[in-house]
Amino acid sequence: MLKVFFLIVFAVLAFVFFVRYLEANSLFHPTREVPVTPASIGLDFDDIYFKTGDSLLLNGWFVKTPAARSTMLFFHGNAGNISHRMEKILMFAKLGLNVFIFDYRGYGKSKGKPNEAGIYKDGLAAYDYLLTRKDVDSSKIVCYGDSLGGVAAVDLATKRKCACLVIDSSFSSLADMTKTIFPFLPAFLLSSKMDSTAKVGGITIPKLFVHSVNDEIVPYALGRKLFAVAAEPKEFLEITGGHNTNHIDSRDVFLSGIKNFLRKLSLL
Repeated sequence: MLKVFFLIVFAVLAFVFFVRYLEANSLFHPTREVPVTPASIGLDFDDIYFKTGDSLLLNGWFVKTPAARSTMLFFHGNAGNISHRMEKILMFAKLGLNVFIFDYRGYGKSKGKPNEAGIYKDGLAAYDYLLTRKDVDSSKIVCYGDSLGGVAAVDLATKRKCACLVIDSSFSSLADMTKTIFPFLPAFLLSSKMDSTAKVGGITIPKLFVHSVNDEIVPYALGRKLFAVAAEPKEFLEITGGHNTNHIDSRDVFLSGIKNFLRKLSLL
């Protein structure tokens, strides 16, 4: 009996280790090489280094757009780094926004290793950096979160004052995503929560949720679930196309939806 007991304990521990390993290798997919910069698409930018509350040095780009009234704080998704977001940087700059996009810890030229608590600290540091710039109106910071970045943007909005939130192709919680991707895994074993549903109901600034009905990575239903629990005022923009290409597949709808939302708030 004792042997059976130890075998069961070993099996349980091995399964927990497997879940944690799978979690660690599924959430974050950073790359270090930064092969291009905004200069490669004709944009002037400042190459910025700033420190987090736990003293890690992060890297970001501040793209200054002439006559911009507002600044977008851009939280990117879980793969690659800031150099893989050139199309969106250009789109948002052409809308008339300053754009500050930064790399989380462990991505691109940013130091450290990514984790849930860490990316929240990184978002706070990026926001606080913007407050040091004389060319940024602190009352007109648009927080934009793409996919995993939506989780960090929602968290930031519970701690700092944003003019509005734009949540693009994001999910309700990690537990919900786990049920979709790995339905055999018990969510309570995950060390990360990434539970935007527990936070977004208390955020009363204007919010725009953008999600594609064809999203093959983050199910449309999870975007709708997040929208459903969000506090007013809120809007939902339904688009089409793949998770990583919907801003191109639905370019006109995507841009006009964000533009109209920001104009109503006098941010453009």
